[in-house]
Amino acid sequence: MDSKQLALLCRKIAEDKKAENIAVLDVRKLSSITDFFVVMSATSEPHLRALAAAIAEKVEEESGLRPRAVDGSLRASWMIMDYVDAMVHIMRADSRSHYDLEGLWGDAPRLKARKPRLLKSTRKAP
Repeated sequence: MDSKQLALLCRKIAEDKKAENIAVLDVRKLSSITDFFVVMSATSEPHLRALAAAIAEKVEEESGLRPRAVDGSLRASWMIMDYVDAMVHIMRADSRSHYDLEGLWGDAPRLKARKPRLLKSTRKAP
């Protein structure tokens, strides 16, 4: 699994667990420490922990990868999961606005979320 696929997988898992304001920043040309940042907001501390647990479980299940490190405590307002090629930042909204990662990495292109496909109707209009 390449770094972009990993970042997109983390975004998909976060979407499934109802994370808010998910952003995937491509920092390959700006940073030597990682390729992508996946930044999301959690609505509460339990939600933050649930997001981290789901991402760790599903990424390992799908790719065999485990985070090299996880930083943040059980009562944290910000957890970081370091997958080397992608760093997942799970933050409460107040911490996210305070630290403004998207502003700090404002030159990084964002990967756009795919829009859901609409099913074409097979019925003919009268």
